[in-house]
Amino acid sequence: MRPSNSIRQLVVINVVGLTHDMIGDNTPNIRRLLDTGFARPMTTVLPAVTCTVQATLLTGLMPARHGIVANGWYFRDLADVMFWKQSNHLIHGERVFQTAKNRDASHTTAKMFWWYNMYADVQWSVTPRPSYPADGRKVPDIYSEPPEIRDELQNRLGRFPLFNFWGPTADIRSSAWIADASVEVFRRYQPSMLLVYLPHLDYNLQRLGPNSPKITKDIRLVDHEAGKLIEVARAADADVVVLSEYGITEVNQPIHINRALRDTGYLSVRMEPLGWETLDCGASTAFAVADHQVAHVYVKRADDLAAVKALLGRLDGVECVLDRDAQRAAGIDHERSGELVCVSQRNAWFTYYFWQDDRLAPDYARTVDIHRKPGYDPVELFVDPTIQFPKLRIANRLARKFLGFRYYMDMIGLDAGIVMGSHGRLPDENRMSQDGPVFICSSKRIERDELHATDVRNLLLNLQFGG
Repeated sequence: MRPSNSIRQLVVINVVGLTHDMIGDNTPNIRRLLDTGFARPMTTVLPAVTCTVQATLLTGLMPARHGIVANGWYFRDLADVMFWKQSNHLIHGERVFQTAKNRDASHTTAKMFWWYNMYADVQWSVTPRPSYPADGRKVPDIYSEPPEIRDELQNRLGRFPLFNFWGPTADIRSSAWIADASVEVFRRYQPSMLLVYLPHLDYNLQRLGPNSPKITKDIRLVDHEAGKLIEVARAADADVVVLSEYGITEVNQPIHINRALRDTGYLSVRMEPLGWETLDCGASTAFAVADHQVAHVYVKRADDLAAVKALLGRLDGVECVLDRDAQRAAGIDHERSGELVCVSQRNAWFTYYFWQDDRLAPDYARTVDIHRKPGYDPVELFVDPTIQFPKLRIANRLARKFLGFRYYMDMIGLDAGIVMGSHGRLPDENRMSQDGPVFICSSKRIERDELHATDVRNLLLNLQFGG
């Protein structure tokens, strides 16, 4: 069912890691939008990470108001760090699709793989959701609303390639599946607004860095997938917006912030019975939740704030340490934020590592385990280069899996220096087109010289309803 004549259809494609300077010969499909539209570098929010920026794009609010202060944070009442939760209820503020529905009851939205997807107030949604049997396996799957879309899409397109969505084997196959599924949903249901997330550029930009010549191929690959959506949108006379959440900068310096806090006695660990350490958040005086180039530091007692801030400010690679007043100025002063927020220098990023001896690293450290780790870990994008015969080890682990035995996929290394790209800090003003996100639109009706991520929500509404 097509939307009412008073609503223009809109396809919004989130091409993660795309910058203004990438638009050109390697992006013929995206560049085609400029024939009738425009492109601008876009000012983003702190931290410039997936969950935070997406929440701002959909609400028009700063993190201080929508509450998504990072990809994960410390839940004080549970004394636990949680990353990559899926419930849409975590976002505060009215989302663009709710506003649109209030304006016109015939408005419908399909949300394809944008974060905080589950239980969003939309008509159709699909998002990664593995199944975790009691024997420890992780079975690729997706969650959808209505539920039957899951089986319909996977019967037609094959099972969602979860292990190509994140981890050492992450590649174009996940974005291609998402693009194909989004085309199917658009053609079948004709939503007023289609929100699509294409993550492909994120992978090698972090593995290889933005200056690697190999990135050219990745730009072409993701442009091809975006082209599928642009083509189906144009056939329906729909407007198209292509945007990104952040740009990725070259890095060469990991900052082990939790090790520094442990060295000075602020951070506590627990020795587990099987011989490894885990972070004891509730017992710690201060610890950091690392998320790319930003780290929220949770300090138990106000009397320790000044000393902890001074310590962090002296760490090599730290650009600034924001107390509550500085967080207020940056728009990130929310109760979920740390008492202090550290921002790295442009060439640096924060690890979550809290152990001092790799022999005592927790069991999950050498695996892809985005929910158990108390911080973001880009090293999960690499197979440990110290493993002599990685394919043999993988075959051994998979054989145990297929035979029904418990298995431990310990393929990830502990050398953070292998990471070549990161993001999260605000781009330098003179590098917006290289390091910042971009906003591209097929229509000049909403063109303007300067764009901020908080503007996007209303610009989308203007495209659909006019004004």
